[in-house]
Amino acid sequence: MSFTNRTILATLPRTERGQPIVLGGDPKGKNFLYANGNSIIIRDIADSSIADIYTEHSVRTTVAKYSPSGFYIASADQSGKVRIWDTTRKEHILKNEFQPFVGQVKDLAWSSDNQRIAVVGEGRERFGHVINAETGTSVGEIAGHSSLINSVDFRPKRPFRIVTGSEDNSVQLRGTSLIQTTFSDHTRFVQAVRFSPDGELFATGGFDGKMFLYKCDGEYTKVGEFGKPSHGGGIYGLSWSPDGTKLLSASGDKSCKVWDASTLQVISEFKLGQDIMDQQVSCLWQGDHLLSVNLAGFINYLDVNNPSKPLRIIKGHNKSITALAISPNKNTIYTASHDSAIMHWDSESYNHNRVQGVGHSNQVQSMAANDSAVFTCSFDDSMKFVNASSYQYQPESVKFDSQPRHVCLCPHGVGDGQETVLVACVKEVCVVQGSKKLSSFPIDYEGTSVAAHPTENDVAVGGAEDMKVHIYLLNGNNLIPKTTLEHRGAITDLAYSPNGAYLAASDANRKVILYNALTYELTHTQDWCFHTAKVNCLAWAPNSLFLASGSLDTNIIVWSVEKPNKHLIMKKAHPQSQITRIGWLSDTCIVSTGQDSNIKIWDIVF
Repeated sequence: MSFTNRTILATLPRTERGQPIVLGGDPKGKNFLYANGNSIIIRDIADSSIADIYTEHSVRTTVAKYSPSGFYIASADQSGKVRIWDTTRKEHILKNEFQPFVGQVKDLAWSSDNQRIAVVGEGRERFGHVINAETGTSVGEIAGHSSLINSVDFRPKRPFRIVTGSEDNSVQLRGTSLIQTTFSDHTRFVQAVRFSPDGELFATGGFDGKMFLYKCDGEYTKVGEFGKPSHGGGIYGLSWSPDGTKLLSASGDKSCKVWDASTLQVISEFKLGQDIMDQQVSCLWQGDHLLSVNLAGFINYLDVNNPSKPLRIIKGHNKSITALAISPNKNTIYTASHDSAIMHWDSESYNHNRVQGVGHSNQVQSMAANDSAVFTCSFDDSMKFVNASSYQYQPESVKFDSQPRHVCLCPHGVGDGQETVLVACVKEVCVVQGSKKLSSFPIDYEGTSVAAHPTENDVAVGGAEDMKVHIYLLNGNNLIPKTTLEHRGAITDLAYSPNGAYLAASDANRKVILYNALTYELTHTQDWCFHTAKVNCLAWAPNSLFLASGSLDTNIIVWSVEKPNKHLIMKKAHPQSQITRIGWLSDTCIVSTGQDSNIKIWDIVF
């Protein structure tokens, strides 16, 4: 057996209110990159379904930039480490790792000769430093600011100059170490400073909503102010057009603007919504593409010919994915995240959007889907319904007396022609039909998972503290205890095979155990125990011949029912991230989700 990664539906940038983020652009114009969690995401700017992920940082990453040659990327994290790694090979071999200071790096910039990197942020002893990219030795300290430095840029030609913007409201222009000039035109934090492509000008933007343009041709003087003021909210990002004649700005006033650098006047204005999540926290002008990122992490492709509407919007998740469901026809993938957002994805084209309407107020923990609806349960102690045609939340909901942990569909139902749904809660197991809770069966253990036999009336419920699988007979609306199966760890997931022959159970003791679904005896004497940490999730292939499991150890294992001693280990399927959910799109295709907010689709060869 072997596997290949077909595609990555990559996480969005991780955003935080009041904090700008930095997008990095490929000098060859093909890719752009950003940080999320411990990862750096490299994304094809023309085809957003093509992505690569660098995961070698041990703490949260903050910024990444391509070298001018395009052969290397420098990425930095909140501990102050800077890693320089190769872009030409899939392995992204590390070239160097340095720590210019201790503290969060806010921005970095390469010199045009690829030899120097200016790094700034909120260090404990200094707010910035210039290092040699080959040796890491100091080639200049960035001193003079009295508060942390938010932004830095290198003049793209000689003589080299560095411009910095700080939370002391000032902008400084210097050589590699000595201050040339200090500008104090801003009245609030300076968030973005950027040189024009020819190095003759640089622009600054701050939380005061103002943008200024300065000369850097030996005079170091202010040219003027854009717009007076430029925006009605703080400015989070600036990016020059490739020809240096125009400038793109992103603001907390929920708009982006294109400015004429010669007249300092607006050419185009993009009004991108009214909601607080529509605040624009970054921007990038990359070739013919104008990008902006809003507070929700959505990436807007701006249309200069039609400022009223973006060309397209890349949506997705930027928080840990907690739930996964696949439509019966395998055409649609549903995913939900820690922040209660639910996405639907076309499994072939990867077209996607957010589910609309009034959703959950807390983490979505589990989902199940049929042809007409998606059933979602959340830590807000409720279950909601999503129309599978319109992708809209329905107004109905079901409230529970304790926190729901897992939901499953009951194929044989309890009559009336409506879908019967079983919900395992912390203190009860509920039978739901339509939008009504038909019955509640109290339990003296914490319910973690539930599964219904595809043809019989058996229901399996997993327990946490008692480490048992409880088998019940569903008689009408009632659950009648039938038997229990003991494990040595808390039950984490349960799944009946589609043909009804097997029940698979996983636990916190690293084991996957297979039972005969009629007698509940072990199908073979050998436990499937090749994971090195808690098993989080299980899923059967449609042909019932293979079972996939995902674990805290970042691995996926595909087990063979016919050959119990044979298995495929997909090591580091989500590097540095536990597998949270797993499903099958076909007998040879798996979809997995992780705490890294990424969705990955895998092709399996048996």
